[in-house]
Amino acid sequence: MDSNYIVEMNHISKHFGGVKALEDVHMKVKKGEIHALIGENGAGKSTLMKILAGAYAKDDGNIIIDGKEATVSTPKAMIDLGVSVIYQEFMLAPDLSVAENIYIDKLSSGGLFINWKKLRKNAKQELEKIGFGHIDPNQKVGELSVAYQQIVEICKCLAKNSKVLVFDEPTAVLTHSETQKLLELIVKLKNSGVTIVYISHRLEELFAISDKITVLKDGKYVGTVDTNTITKDQLVTMMVGREISTLFPERHALVGEEVLKVENLNVGNHVKNASFTVRAGEVVGFSGLVGSGRTEIMRAIFGADKKESGLTYYLGEQIDIKTPKQAIKLGIGLLPEDRKKQGLLLSQSIRINSTMVSNQTNGWISHRQEKDNVLELLARISTKYGSTEDPADSLSGGNQQKVALAKWLAIDTKLIILDEPTRGVDVGAKTEIYKIINDLAGKGVAVIIVSSEMSEIIGMCDRAYVMREGEIMGEVKKDELTENNLIKLAMGV
Repeated sequence: MDSNYIVEMNHISKHFGGVKALEDVHMKVKKGEIHALIGENGAGKSTLMKILAGAYAKDDGNIIIDGKEATVSTPKAMIDLGVSVIYQEFMLAPDLSVAENIYIDKLSSGGLFINWKKLRKNAKQELEKIGFGHIDPNQKVGELSVAYQQIVEICKCLAKNSKVLVFDEPTAVLTHSETQKLLELIVKLKNSGVTIVYISHRLEELFAISDKITVLKDGKYVGTVDTNTITKDQLVTMMVGREISTLFPERHALVGEEVLKVENLNVGNHVKNASFTVRAGEVVGFSGLVGSGRTEIMRAIFGADKKESGLTYYLGEQIDIKTPKQAIKLGIGLLPEDRKKQGLLLSQSIRINSTMVSNQTNGWISHRQEKDNVLELLARISTKYGSTEDPADSLSGGNQQKVALAKWLAIDTKLIILDEPTRGVDVGAKTEIYKIINDLAGKGVAVIIVSSEMSEIIGMCDRAYVMREGEIMGEVKKDELTENNLIKLAMGV
């Protein structure tokens, strides 16, 4: 035991059935530091943190918190020891107020009645401590933005006197400005004496705020490094076990005939007079700030949302798609931005998720052929899984995304729309998804990528449209695709 460390996890192992999730993993976090935890999807990061939080029981190893061994590992026991985890899916009650959520475990402080005045005052003080005193303690949490809900979650942990805060992909659903504010808050928390464990696939965030980085690969400990002594390339090599010369693989697809042409599309208040084209073998990007209307355009084209007006031409013919089923029959696919709610049936098997579209189009099912097809399909896109009969929610985020994409690879798509295709996906899996996109374009498929990552738009697209407040502000050709040009159009400069 070392008094310099507030968290020591030694020889941690965890199995789920016959699958080794963690094997002899170590992690030591010093008091008052920001310690990043990184690795490919499926490396074991979330499992390790759930063990630290007491949500999972470890099979082997020991955990020491602030010099004392945690002999009982339950969520309550770990909270009592000062460890709190802020998951991607917040543990909040949307119909309760901010104050009620912050003090949900001790509303009456052991008495018979709730002192509402004191509760709201204390909540206000907790919010003010971290610079968010303008949030109303009386407001329902469900009415807050995602960024403010995250602030409430942080306050809830601090109100429990947490000494260690674990952030699991905290910026995955935040805008650029919200992300900057959160990173500033995390540094402020560190300066106030709180120890931070930070999980993220966004390397620029790790290099901006972390002191040390621990790397996991395939459920095993790779190493811990000082952030200021390693480069991004070296870190990626530690994560994936090989050098990645370039994140964005070269594409040599031939651009063919026009596949999709949209004229003056209007979708409620979200999209105004949008016009654009996509050709066979071409990868076209849609950039812009969150809420600019990019997703709404794509959902209207796919028939998931109703359009008000506008014309759509597909393979030279005017069409009017009213349902996703019509779009699928025409060979149009959509990978939604929210894979968990819209892209997958999480409780259903990997097999069912991979073939749900092709089984609709084929009309009959040979189970033996289906199984062979799924095995071949998942191998082609390097998916890591136990059995094809395992539920989709047993997979890591990157492998869930591959399965969500697999169902469209199983049919003869002519146009595929990918909305945030690499959100919450590690560097190695990103490169594999980019290769899949290039393969699709090489086969003459027209590809649309909606992305909040400008580097992705620049690295992958032949050209891009930029949206702002429901309007397409301009088209940027390949040789002019720079962050500066994209930001100018997105900001209306």
